[in-house]
Amino acid sequence: MKIYYGGHSSFMIENGEFTVLIDPFMLSEDMKKASPSIIALTHGHGDHIGNAAEISIKKKAPILAVFELANYFAEKGCETIDGHIGGKIKFDFGYVKFVNSLHGNSSPEGRYTGNPCGFIVDMNGIRVYHAGDTGLFGDMALIAEQTPVDVFLCPIGDKYTMGPEDALKAVSLVRPKVVVPMHFNTFDLIAQDAEDFKEKVEGLGIGVTAVVMSKGDVLNYPM
Repeated sequence: MKIYYGGHSSFMIENGEFTVLIDPFMLSEDMKKASPSIIALTHGHGDHIGNAAEISIKKKAPILAVFELANYFAEKGCETIDGHIGGKIKFDFGYVKFVNSLHGNSSPEGRYTGNPCGFIVDMNGIRVYHAGDTGLFGDMALIAEQTPVDVFLCPIGDKYTMGPEDALKAVSLVRPKVVVPMHFNTFDLIAQDAEDFKEKVEGLGIGVTAVVMSKGDVLNYPM
């Protein structure tokens, strides 16, 4: 598996012929060239949907989102796949499961677009948990118990999501093999020291490796 980072909360997960693009607000050059199998959106805020509609129509890639957000994109002419919290959508590569997130959800115009969410992406048996924009909640442990996580994409920016202290607790609840911090340093309001977070994660002594990625970086998993 290859995990590409575009910046902020934007990732592309690739395994063989299948790719899942998540929250394409920012894209690396590799991500711009790709033809994603699906585009998964955690919520409708502008710093997550980016130009998802344009990519969806140009690349003929359906948008996967909660029911209300999917309807919003269907009105823009996109092919959509809707679901909701707890639901699992099966694909040839495995499945994507909608999981809870503590945040808000509206379009850039202020339209209500349902509940925010995170995703468990199971691609040929490797599981990536993209938490979306969220605060800390105890059921992260239950999510990981139901679907053990290989790679945890975890916000650390504070103000609008978990900060580093709560994110550290989230790592202890999820207990992934690898954690990648996200949603930090895009703006001054969410400036954080990701290397300090990495040091503290690995100091937990629970066998979790932290990987700090920059825009354009690619994580090969297993490492």
